[in-house]
Amino acid sequence: FIGSANNSVLSQESTSFKSAGKWLVGLKVLNLDPDVDSNVSIGGEAKVDDDTVPELDIRYFITDNIALEAIFGTTEHNVSVAGSALGNVNLGTVKVLPPTFTLQYHFNSESNFLPYIGAGINYTFFYDDNPGDAVGISYKDEVGFAFNIGFDLSTDVVVDAGAAGIATADVDLDPLAISIGYGWRF
Repeated sequence: FIGSANNSVLSQESTSFKSAGKWLVGLKVLNLDPDVDSNVSIGGEAKVDDDTVPELDIRYFITDNIALEAIFGTTEHNVSVAGSALGNVNLGTVKVLPPTFTLQYHFNSESNFLPYIGAGINYTFFYDDNPGDAVGISYKDEVGFAFNIGFDLSTDVVVDAGAAGIATADVDLDPLAISIGYGWRF
């Protein structure tokens, strides 16, 4: 059983989890759906499917409003060309690892809705490709610009476990435009 004195401490912690020197580590589910714009030498259009995978993100708060974030996850995509001079061509699969680093600004808020924006870079590694119907295939690793916008949702949870008593928790959810997860603060 957790007494009311502990509830007061948890409430104070939930309002200050975004403060200088704090770490947030999140496990998320990420759906990566590439927006493909192609120019294929044999005509047609390149197609790349989406993939849903686990993602790890780590944030460190430099100040109460500014954080550095590192995002890690790897996806696998089916690649093809549709409507080419050779018809539809299966180009197999490729795995993608795009570690992303952003600088974020977290807006002040008196509520549990805590918005932020961020910008930075990623370096996308392509690996473990399978050429499908082609004899061979290669992908060039690239640097890209990253932009994120989202919100953190801080909520207090009370669990009534019957005879075992009452438990409380401060739960931080970090939903983004394409991912949602659970985070821990240090």
